[in-house]
Amino acid sequence: MVELVRSNDVALVGMIEALLQDAGIPHQVTDRNMSAIEGSIMAIPMRVMVPDEQEVEARQLLTDADLGSWLRP
Repeated sequence: MVELVRSNDVALVGMIEALLQDAGIPHQVTDRNMSAIEGSIMAIPMRVMVPDEQEVEARQLLTDADLGSWLRP
């Protein structure tokens, strides 16, 4: 699995999940519960993960949706 995005922004993560789901790209959001529990101190961000073999497709999808600035290097 490859980390695409790391953020505490629930709306952003939800939008990315919808894009990935619509494109048929399997994904997982890790640390969702911990991010919510820790509150607003931003210590534990959610991470959007995709399988290694679909990283290029997922990155292109997010770039095309003007979300490329959120991508992890």
